[in-house]
Order: sequence, then structure tokens, then C-alpha cells
Amino acid sequence: MLQFASPYFLWMLLIVPVVGFFLFRKRREAAIRFSDITLLRGLKRSTRARNRKVVLNVLRLGALTLLILAMARPQASKRITEVNSEGIDIMLALDISGSMRAEDFKPQNRLVAAKEVIENFVSGRKNDRIGLVVFAKQAFTQCPLTLDYSVLINFLHDVDFGMVEDGTAIGMGIANAVNRLRNSKAKSRIIILLTDGNNNSGEIDPLTAAEIAKTLGIRIYTIGAGKPGKALIPIDDPIFGRRYQQIESQLNEEELTKVAKLTGGEYFRAKSEGMLKKIYDQISDLEKTKFKVKEYLQFSQFFPFLLWPAGLLLGLEVILRETVFRRLP
Repeated sequence: MLQFASPYFLWMLLIVPVVGFFLFRKRREAAIRFSDITLLRGLKRSTRARNRKVVLNVLRLGALTLLILAMARPQASKRITEVNSEGIDIMLALDISGSMRAEDFKPQNRLVAAKEVIENFVSGRKNDRIGLVVFAKQAFTQCPLTLDYSVLINFLHDVDFGMVEDGTAIGMGIANAVNRLRNSKAKSRIIILLTDGNNNSGEIDPLTAAEIAKTLGIRIYTIGAGKPGKALIPIDDPIFGRRYQQIESQLNEEELTKVAKLTGGEYFRAKSEGMLKKIYDQISDLEKTKFKVKEYLQFSQFFPFLLWPAGLLLGLEVILRETVFRRLP
């Protein structure tokens, strides 16, 4: 954007036409007396003599105009935006116990539905480090905190049943995630835990692990997956093939609610894949990455580009006046 730092000097442009009027007006010039000029009356004025006044005056007016514009200090402004983001460190804790085979999230089981929703959640984040912990009877880190979401998603695709002996060690899952966030310097650190059962394994119970998280300032969001009541779970028999068995939901909502509230988080219940997606979207809205935006104006000065031409015009006027358009007394 072009602007003038001292625009009031532009009023001086009004004197340019006035100066031009006085320069171009006809006035009597100095003369030398001769006794007889009859022989000179037929001579025509040369082109150089006719153009002398016009050329020199145009150079003078051009130089004056450029000097006035330079005094007004033309400049171009450029807006520079600086964005600083405060990323969030997120550990995802995912239950891979046998009960996650239940197929009440039609047309797939709970684990497959959870993996799809988590993948969409990860893909929608920016500038946040995200890691993954899986747990059954034991817990382990499937992927440490990373900004490379493609690597994380590849590790997520590899998650399956049988990676750990069957059981539900919710407390160990939380403790493992807390350990990954313990040395994080991020201003916001959260754990999103998804399970469909009750803690029945591990050396640490969920509330003890939540107390540790609270001490470290880590917030936990808990999600209970599965429809209330009974659900069908497939059993692959080597002799009779696949058959289905009904299992009763063992979800301990009371404990999951206490874990979330203790750390300043929330508990959610997902009874379908659609509800699970909405829950992750809601958590994503609650945990927004903070951006600090600063704007600067950078100015480029153009008056030197006017001073040089003005000086050249004045210099050219002096040279032409003393050489090509020189007048004899």
C-alpha cells in the first residue's frame, strides 16, 4: 500500500503551475543595438533557439515536482503477521481387551470403530504432539508423543487383539500415559482414555493413577464404550468355526467419572460409533491449540528514488544551459 509520511508537503505542488507561468510567459530580453539590421530580417531562428526556453523550463519544473514529492516521503507499507502456537500434548489410552470384540457398534466391533474415530481425531489436530498407549492385562506405549501423525496412524493400524494377555488394566494404562507426559513442557497435557470394562488387572488402580496425574497437572478425559446390557462377541472355534456368545457389560462408569473429575476432565458414554465420533469432536473443541498472532507494519521508503532523478534533471539543465543552449550576451 503506497502512502506519504508527510502528505502536507503535497500542497506545495500547487506552486508548480505558478512557477511554470512565470517561466513560460513572454518577457523582453536583453538586446544589443545595431545601426542597421535590414540584412538580418530574413533570417529564421534555429531549432535550438526556438526550443531552448521550453527544454530548460521543462527540466526545471520536473526537478521541482520530484523534489516536492520526495519531501512528502512516499513509502509502501507491508503487513507482517507472526503466529506463535502453544501446542497440546495428548496421550491416547486405548483398551484392547477381549471384550472390545463386541459387535454392538455395527457393522464392526468396538476396537475397529474406536481406531477409525481416533484416526479422524488425530488427522484433525495441528501443532499438537500425540502418543498412543494400549492396554489389556498390561499396558505399553504403542507410539510415543510425536508431531508425525502419519507414523502415529500407522502404529494405530497395527493395534489388534492378542498384543497383550487378556484383561483390563485401566490403572496401568493411565499410569503409562502419565509417565509419557511427565516431562512434557507443554502448557496443556491431557489423556483420553477409552475402555469398555472394569479394572481387573495391574498393580495400580485407576484412582491412584488419577491422583498422580492430578499432582502433575494432567487432565484425563474418560470414555466408556458399548451399549448397556448384553452384547454379542464372536468366538473363533478351531473345530466348529465362528460362533457368537453374549457378554454382559462390565463398564464401571462410576469409577471412570471419578477419574475424570479428579483431574478436571469429563466422562463420556459412547453407545455407538456416531456417538463416539461426537465425543472425540467435543474433546477436540474443549482442548483447542492456542495461537498468538502479532502484526507488524514494515515500511519501504521511496523518496531516494525521487531525489536522484531530480538531481539528474537539475544537472542536465545546467549542462544544456552552458553548452547546447548557451546564449551569447
